[in-house]
Amino acid sequence: MEVKDGKKEYYQVAYLLATEDVIEREFGAYKDIQDNYPKYVLSMDRFDFSRDGIIHQNMIDFLLER
Repeated sequence: MEVKDGKKEYYQVAYLLATEDVIEREFGAYKDIQDNYPKYVLSMDRFDFSRDGIIHQNMIDFLLER
């Protein structure tokens, strides 16, 4: 979790989302968090795995935006 300028954001990081088990594990990290703050899964994958309001983003793209 990061708090910047009073705004909370959650980050989960994985190298690759290579199998459905890995995808479920990484996105499942947020299952008990019921607030409306942005939630991200970052990985080296280029394919967009976003689901259930959780944003998947390529790690390189994320770092270049910052």
